[in-house]
Amino acid sequence: MIATAQLMVVLDATIVNIALPSVQSELGLSDANRQWVITAYALAFGGLLLLGGRISGSIGHRRAFVIGLIGFAVASVLGGAANGAAPLFAGRAAQGMFAALLAPAALSLLTMTFVEARERARAFGVFAAVGAGGSAVGMVAGGLLTEHADWRWCLYVNLPIAGAALAGSVFLRGDAPRRTGDFDVPGVVVSAAGLVALVYAFTLAEGRGWGDRVVVLLLVGGTALLALFALIESRTKHPLLPLRIVAHRLRGGTLLAIGLTQVAMFGFYLFMTYYMQGVLRYSPVQAGVVFLLTAAGIAVGATVVAGSLLSRITPRALLVAGLVVTAAGMSILTRLTADTDNVFLLYLLPAQLLIGLGLGCVMTPATSLATSQVAVAEAGIASATFNAAQQLGGALGTALLNTVAASVAAAALVSHGGPSNSATVHGFSVALTVAVGVLIAAALIAWLVIGTDRERRAADLDETELKSLQN
Repeated sequence: MIATAQLMVVLDATIVNIALPSVQSELGLSDANRQWVITAYALAFGGLLLLGGRISGSIGHRRAFVIGLIGFAVASVLGGAANGAAPLFAGRAAQGMFAALLAPAALSLLTMTFVEARERARAFGVFAAVGAGGSAVGMVAGGLLTEHADWRWCLYVNLPIAGAALAGSVFLRGDAPRRTGDFDVPGVVVSAAGLVALVYAFTLAEGRGWGDRVVVLLLVGGTALLALFALIESRTKHPLLPLRIVAHRLRGGTLLAIGLTQVAMFGFYLFMTYYMQGVLRYSPVQAGVVFLLTAAGIAVGATVVAGSLLSRITPRALLVAGLVVTAAGMSILTRLTADTDNVFLLYLLPAQLLIGLGLGCVMTPATSLATSQVAVAEAGIASATFNAAQQLGGALGTALLNTVAASVAAAALVSHGGPSNSATVHGFSVALTVAVGVLIAAALIAWLVIGTDRERRAADLDETELKSLQN
């Protein structure tokens, strides 16, 4: 049930992407405004994650989980029934707001429910597989629903998913609300403003470029606000985000590595979508089905490989190996051209499977490390920080790698001329090469930063200690 809720949160980040042309046509959205169908969700989710994690710890994780599910379902209905731009954008923002409460609560419940090392490893494997593979499932579901039903069902589909998770929530272990002192209002406001500014800057940079005045102001302002947030948290008595959570060497290294991983992965999804539909002329459903290969690899890597090995080997070894395998799979795609022969069998198939397998082996230990050695009262904020690192990494990756691809493609057209498809694919190849470099950098960081402590101890609290914290 926890994984089902996580699937819904991840699904909605991508399920409406393929439906955008239909949404724009029916509601009369302008080209400039249509991006807000995606951006409204991303900004609310990314900006309110830390607040959601704090609320989850304050009112109890199961209670937050139930509120998040109900709120998300209601917001989905309102968005699906929208008859204009404003109601749709409001519905998507409300989805993001409740997702910011639901995601930390779900990961916190997972942490406190599974305490025995072996079953904990398997549980984190399932959770990581659903979270990492949800984007691919969203693309398939979005294509099928848009093509055979109506774009509104991309939002209405959340009702049965939320209902299933809500029905199962009665079996989850409850936890009492916790007194956490005075509410850190300055920290809430400054952190939300800083995260929103950075996510929005990355979103705008994709279309306007990094030199645009508004983009630069948002980047500088967002960075300054997060620096101010760190200063506030170091001085307040009851901080929203205790700095020891991110200053912990293992956890800090994991957050940095997972953020870089998302930089590479979001670029991968973007370019492969463009390549398959724009160059290979795959339909949205066909492209989505190819991404299911990645999802299958993630499922095997997270549950069969990582789920079995996490309790036996150090998380660092598993994390680094997963990043190297992911980089190897992505490097295959850097050799694509506009007229590559046997593209599916020789390139797409092995690359998607390797990337999925590697990513599954990355997410399972990363999720475990990000929430390790954290008291139950702080599990919500630790989980929120992990989700925030992924959100920022994904937003940065989409904008940064898209800029690289567009610049290289434009330069290739000017220098060599020829078919535009060739220049476009060359841009994709160079951007994916950068993504491979980012993955290798993430592997080096994981090896150097995470490797100096006792990884096995850091991956899982002692069972007796965790039970004591729960009680």
